[in-house]
Amino acid sequence: MKSLTHKIVSPFLALLVLLSTVSWTVDKHLCMGRVMDTSFFVPAEDCGMEMAMKVLDKKGENNCCDDESFTIEGQDDLKLSWEQLSLGAQVFVVSFLQSSFQINLLPEKNSAPEQIHPPPLIVEDLNLVYEVFLI
Repeated sequence: MKSLTHKIVSPFLALLVLLSTVSWTVDKHLCMGRVMDTSFFVPAEDCGMEMAMKVLDKKGENNCCDDESFTIEGQDDLKLSWEQLSLGAQVFVVSFLQSSFQINLLPEKNSAPEQIHPPPLIVEDLNLVYEVFLI
């Protein structure tokens, strides 16, 4: 069960760290208020109306097409120093690491004596010898 949980949670956390640290840029090309093209990381392609509008309108002003862009900045500072944590958080981290180390990494002590010396072999069934049966 523990292995299955690790196999599921580990890729999810790795993907979460990757997505939170990468900056995302989304570009949209609008033509007459409608979205014609959307792209990530690179500029969106135009619809071709800009060339036609330049030919029709000698001033070079384009009133029908528009480009929109927004950027989601990723997290740059991932290094957390020990001094930035409060005293309560430091105590929690130390106690958590110590208890998980003791539970998971240290070998268990064999406290049962049966594991050291095997029990004696039963030579004959005493219930049959003394003819004692449960009713």
